[in-house]
Amino acid sequence: MTRAPFQVLVYPYRQVGDDEFKYALLKRSDQGFWQAIAGGGEDGETPLEAARRETYEEADIPPESPFLQLDTVEPIPVTAFKDSYLWGEDVYAVPQYCFGMLVQDERLYLSREHTTYRWLEYDEAHSLLKFDGDKTALWELDKRLSGQGPRG
Repeated sequence: MTRAPFQVLVYPYRQVGDDEFKYALLKRSDQGFWQAIAGGGEDGETPLEAARRETYEEADIPPESPFLQLDTVEPIPVTAFKDSYLWGEDVYAVPQYCFGMLVQDERLYLSREHTTYRWLEYDEAHSLLKFDGDKTALWELDKRLSGQGPRG
């Protein structure tokens, strides 16, 4: 299948208390930084379908797990993708759609794209992230899950 001109970012999370959550970050095997599950859509997929497929491929999380689509959508320059030439010369940036995903099992089974993972509280996870858009998505997810509202 051909890579579609969009990206997805998915934060697996689990509830550890009444209003307490932990978030899974995965360490990339090629560049060594921490991130949520990320990947490209394929032709004909919706962002949610791509998110379900990517979480299954990268962490063996069942596709029927509950997903929460976030408002955060970040533009990513096409130069970040090796196959971007397929989209032509008129595409400069593609949207990255962000999700949270509730998981029950603490254990993740990683693909070769990642070397390890960690379950972290919000502050530590936020501090390990490299990209501002990834931080914004995690912030939004944490606020939504804790019921604080965007300014609370």
